[in-house]
Amino acid sequence: MTRQKAADAIDAVWRIESARLIAGLARIVGDVGLAEDLAQDALVAALEQWPESGVPDNPGAWLMATAKHRAIDHLRRGKMQDRKHEHLGRELDGRQVSPEPALAEAIDDHVGDDLLSLIFTACQPVLTTEARVALTLRLLGGLTTDEIARAFLVPKATIQQRIVRAKRTLAAAHVPFEVPRGAELEVIYLIFNEGYSATAGEAWVRPALCDDAMRLGRILAELAPTEPEVHGLVALMEIQGSRVRARVGPGGEPILLLDQDRGRWDHLLIGRGLGALERAEALGGASGPYTLQAAIAACHARARTAEETDWTRIVALYDGLAQLLPSPVVELNRAVALGMAFGPAAGLEVVDSLTTDPALAGYHLLPSVRGDLLAKLGRFEEARAELARAADLTQNVRERELLLKKLEAL
Repeated sequence: MTRQKAADAIDAVWRIESARLIAGLARIVGDVGLAEDLAQDALVAALEQWPESGVPDNPGAWLMATAKHRAIDHLRRGKMQDRKHEHLGRELDGRQVSPEPALAEAIDDHVGDDLLSLIFTACQPVLTTEARVALTLRLLGGLTTDEIARAFLVPKATIQQRIVRAKRTLAAAHVPFEVPRGAELEVIYLIFNEGYSATAGEAWVRPALCDDAMRLGRILAELAPTEPEVHGLVALMEIQGSRVRARVGPGGEPILLLDQDRGRWDHLLIGRGLGALERAEALGGASGPYTLQAAIAACHARARTAEETDWTRIVALYDGLAQLLPSPVVELNRAVALGMAFGPAAGLEVVDSLTTDPALAGYHLLPSVRGDLLAKLGRFEEARAELARAADLTQNVRERELLLKKLEAL
């Protein structure tokens, strides 16, 4: 096998197996940072050996067993062994065989729980949001530091610092490798949203980030099949993700929802999303925040044309979401729905009540929505001022172009 072919195979295996590998090692050593280092050591061993020996029949097991040897060596050196570690060491030493046949039984027995724990550990509230996102993509998404930096348009050194600090924070806080619940859904959806509607840069969408988030959501749904909000989040991402290709034109220009060619929507993803929504509702989660948002997305997905959209139901769903999760952003989205269902004046009344909210002071979508509603009411001078302000506030090049085009049209 050529060295390049071996490297390509190793890269593919790493993408598939890295999260499982790190999760199993973290349970053994009790330290996420150390677990990743041990996994990387196994990867280096593969890069050295596979070009000569060929890719093993079970490459994931080879990496796992190799990493387990290193983990046990580390525990011995550090005099940290307990009975479990001694047992694992005797088991592997007694075999006196190459790593591949030594399938990682002690880890495989817990692989689901380990992955779930790794998700929750990476998303611990003790970390900043930026650190949670970077660590989740690194440990669970299998992305390199370079890839994460490119996705979020920040220097590689910034991502490296976030990841290193996050690992140190987890170690210093003695965060247990267990399930705290809550923050992991938020982190996964933040990753998806950055792909669906990029906050900065020249791209309107970043499909790879959407794909990474959906993959993480599906993993979580498999590991926590009775959690309705997990299925609600998967439904929301898959239904919204079905529109990604239709959100941009041939030149990368943004295409808003009501102007999209619905024939370009991914109907396979829509079907999967609607199925996940049904599971969430069947589990009693119809009133959960992610499930409610998925139900809103489903209203758009079920409408064959923009004119057939059930805006009255969308308003009702936003009413429920606003009661459950009061926020000015939810209110702004509710105002858009009100404007579509009952006329622009109804929407503008809600938007005007939000103009003094400090949380939206620099939020470009507030003047953008207000400008659209004012234009529909024929108040063009005020609309132009609002759209110009929105264009100044946004950090996304494509969105600025869209707003300026609207301004020019007025």
